[in-house]
Amino acid sequence: MDSITRRDLLSRAGRIGAALGIGLAGVNTTGKTQPDSQVSTGRKLKVIVAGGHPGDPEYGCGGTIARYADLGHEVVLLYLNNGEWPPAQGGASAQVRMGEAGKACEILKARPLYAGQSNGHAVLDASHFDEFRKILEAEHPDVVITQWPIDHHRDHRATCALAFDAWLRMGKKFALYYYEVSNGEDTLQFSPTHYVDITETEPRKRSACYAHASQTPDRFYDLQDQVARFRGVESGYKRAEAYVLQVQSPYQALPAALICLGAQSFASSRVSISAPMRKGRV
Repeated sequence: MDSITRRDLLSRAGRIGAALGIGLAGVNTTGKTQPDSQVSTGRKLKVIVAGGHPGDPEYGCGGTIARYADLGHEVVLLYLNNGEWPPAQGGASAQVRMGEAGKACEILKARPLYAGQSNGHAVLDASHFDEFRKILEAEHPDVVITQWPIDHHRDHRATCALAFDAWLRMGKKFALYYYEVSNGEDTLQFSPTHYVDITETEPRKRSACYAHASQTPDRFYDLQDQVARFRGVESGYKRAEAYVLQVQSPYQALPAALICLGAQSFASSRVSISAPMRKGRV
């Protein structure tokens, strides 16, 4: 029996990874894009992007949100709280924060929605898990994008836990993704599986983030744009937003996703926005 070298193992692993990526991305063995048959039906998706506060979805996913909306898909920004913080502590009122969120959503062609919790005081108990799930059930999402669980901010971690629990309770029927925001300051240990090219929609993302004028956007947007430029370097775009797809999600449905595993690219072709790609479809 011939011996197997480390190079052989890496080569075989790469071929297996490529095959998996081809299956997810709808690319055949010639390397040409083969859109799922559901794409041609023109079915529109319901996409919910969940964040702890007004501004989180915009900073982490603003370019992706704009791409979804431009393609005619319905996007809802679900904020765990309204961002209110006591003025005595240098915060802005609920009226100000919600007004800013409304402007941001208008720029991105999205709809704001609130889960009713309090800024800095997220609660994770049976009733709040149920309440959050009922919000998602009423919206019937095809895709939910939520915050990454390893994060400095309690509200961010709570948002992730609530979305993941709803995904489980609802039978894993929608695609669940995680996004990053303010890496190093908030999100930690984030290793993407998918990227979205936001080169063309970055100006709208910037405008949406700057709509949150009370939240020092000069500082926070610069940090987030560094992340977008770095993810662009990783994925071959000028700017990109990165995501982690939850294992056992029924399909992947990101606009222009580059399928990869960590830093290892699975498929070189960029996939157009697709209707849900069900299990077993190649």
